[in-house]
Amino acid sequence: MDEVLRLCDTITVLRDGKHVATEPIAQTSRDRLIQQMVGHEVLTRRPNHLDLEPGEEILRVENLSSLGKFENVSFSIRRGEVVGMAGLVGAGRSEVAKAIFGLDKSAMGKIFIKGQEMKLGDVTKAMRWRIGFLPEDRKKEGLVLGMNISDNVSLPHIDFFANLGFVNRSRELLAVQKLTQRLRVKAPSIETITTELSGGNQQKVALAKWMTRSCDLLIVDEPTRGVDIGAKAEIYQLLDEIACQGVAILMISSELPELLNLACRIVVMREGFFIGELAYDQFSQENLLELMA
Repeated sequence: MDEVLRLCDTITVLRDGKHVATEPIAQTSRDRLIQQMVGHEVLTRRPNHLDLEPGEEILRVENLSSLGKFENVSFSIRRGEVVGMAGLVGAGRSEVAKAIFGLDKSAMGKIFIKGQEMKLGDVTKAMRWRIGFLPEDRKKEGLVLGMNISDNVSLPHIDFFANLGFVNRSRELLAVQKLTQRLRVKAPSIETITTELSGGNQQKVALAKWMTRSCDLLIVDEPTRGVDIGAKAEIYQLLDEIACQGVAILMISSELPELLNLACRIVVMREGFFIGELAYDQFSQENLLELMA
């Protein structure tokens, strides 16, 4: 957007297939363009969860290691906190997230959920401990693109909608309908095939999977990668709302402003090692980059 503002004389904004405005660059601004693109004002505001007192400890990781990926990673997250995880590409952030969710069979160390030790390398157990995971690559790992919205959302929790071995389809559809409306998923219906959705709407569907049943811990890896600015604002607001409801969130992101705006603490990894942690009053891009690099 900044490049467009520098190089163009006029700019035209379309939204939902309709013409919104055509204006000279000299008469517009970045904030005005964002408002026209999204349909409402988007503010970079202080998230509400930062003003709430965190609750009990939900996640504690002690000396978590996986040969060749990361080593001796330790940190904790309390209820209602959004803890960011920063690091350069190859730092081991996504690998740590997968190990917490049980996707790494070779992981060693200890993970505690609400004070009780959880078995490593078992996704089913992790889900029973009410852990949700939004992976970095939604198309390969987060969604089944050939399935419709409803099936994608309910797939990890099909037992929740079943009774005596039979799925209560009306209950399932009602739950999915409520979630897609809350997340403002734009689609003709919940029977729409997921591959037909925009990147932002696909990400909302991937996130809805873990809102079908309340999570105690939600891990989100690059939650706004490949989505437009309107969807980003909605995802930020949703993560803030989830934290205010008492969910502990581990957020991995390569976008430093995203971490600095949403997180209450940021843990930093470098080349597979835990390097340090920044408290909220230490937040700055300079401090973060110094630890990362």
